[in-house]
Amino acid sequence: MAHRVYGELMRYAHDLKTERKMHLQEGRKAQQYLDMCWKQMDNSKKKFERECREAEKAQQSYERLDNDTNATKADVEKAKQQLNLRTHMADENKNEYAAQLQNFNGEQHKHFYVVIPQIYKQLQEMDERRTIKLSECYRGFADSERKVIPIISKCLEGMILAAKSVDERRDSQMVVDSFKSGFEPPGDFPFEDYSQHIYRTISDGTISASKQEIGKVDAKTTVGKAKGKLWLFGKKPKGPALEDFSHLPPEQRRKKLQQRIDELNRELQKESDQKDALNKMKDVYEKNPQMGDPGSLQPKLAETMNNIDRLRMEIHKNEAWLSEVEGKTGGRGDRRHSSDINHLVTQGRESPEGSYTDDANQEVRGPPQQHGHHSEFDDEFEDDDPLPAIGHCKAIYPFDGHNEGTLAMKEGEVLYIIEEDKGDGWTRARRQNGEEGYVPTSYIDVTLEKNSKGAVTYI
Repeated sequence: MAHRVYGELMRYAHDLKTERKMHLQEGRKAQQYLDMCWKQMDNSKKKFERECREAEKAQQSYERLDNDTNATKADVEKAKQQLNLRTHMADENKNEYAAQLQNFNGEQHKHFYVVIPQIYKQLQEMDERRTIKLSECYRGFADSERKVIPIISKCLEGMILAAKSVDERRDSQMVVDSFKSGFEPPGDFPFEDYSQHIYRTISDGTISASKQEIGKVDAKTTVGKAKGKLWLFGKKPKGPALEDFSHLPPEQRRKKLQQRIDELNRELQKESDQKDALNKMKDVYEKNPQMGDPGSLQPKLAETMNNIDRLRMEIHKNEAWLSEVEGKTGGRGDRRHSSDINHLVTQGRESPEGSYTDDANQEVRGPPQQHGHHSEFDDEFEDDDPLPAIGHCKAIYPFDGHNEGTLAMKEGEVLYIIEEDKGDGWTRARRQNGEEGYVPTSYIDVTLEKNSKGAVTYI
């Protein structure tokens, strides 16, 4: 279609444009020639008219002198000669005017009965040829479309078959396999029996105390260990990506490391091939010195060897990380069925940035961290389904909000309230652009809507 229809039509349109321009130029030339003939005829006519008036004046002057008795014979002869001269010039201009008039009439007849009709006829023939060419292009277009329709129909049938063959289970399983984290569910929380010290007897005092101590430590450490690590819907950690991908879940980390190792192996193979080629070229230069200097290849060989050593070190390092990940993944199932005492870690206090410290004096009061599974589930999907506003607040004081999870605000700024203070001194707020975070309750003037879900009216 592009070659036989569109391309041919564009070329023919260019030829027609050139031909039409040529015919119009011929018409303009014919009109200009007729105008020139008319000007020549008009000039000769005006000249003849002027000479006739001069001849009439000369005749009147001669007749006046001839009838004047006081006029001399010389004056009369001079007037007679002037009359004869003017009469002769008038006759010549008359003949010239007659010739120009005859010529103009002939050219005008030729212009309107021969030249212009011929130009119009050529333009008409050109337009008829254009019509014939357009009909041929229309047929070519239709033929091309007719040939393409089966291909399009086949493509549509393929699309229909592909749509019918969609397997939602297989597709969802591919997504799961691609994005699974490798996290394991946390172990069961132990029962904390706070009543044992009341009913403790001498016979079971030692056992009860031991059980109470174990239960107490388990409860604290299990929460600290599971929080933010084993819960699948926790927020992704913020911060720059690490070289060993330790910021990713185990399964995603394993895939990333394997992908990097494959890339490094390809680069290593490329460098090894280059080293072999350089060595062969060096041998050729040593056997045939006229072909080149073997020493000129030494810097390139040294660079290639350095690259090979560097790539091998990178591969070894990434393989060590991969072995570490695979070892942890393989041993995680056994740890799930072990006793809860194997999960013990030192309990500390959590700072707003999510770090832990054992020193109570270094504890920094920060925004609340959600321990419940339901709350972290809401946090994960808060971008897709934001929490409804239950009121608004106005900042009384400015707040920098350097800690993670906090929201900076300026004095006088108005924010939406999406979660009220739970007694820890922090209120969850949101800007109009969707940015959310915790702000100090003492820094804001809160106004809650009475009809909003979860709103509380203070008296």
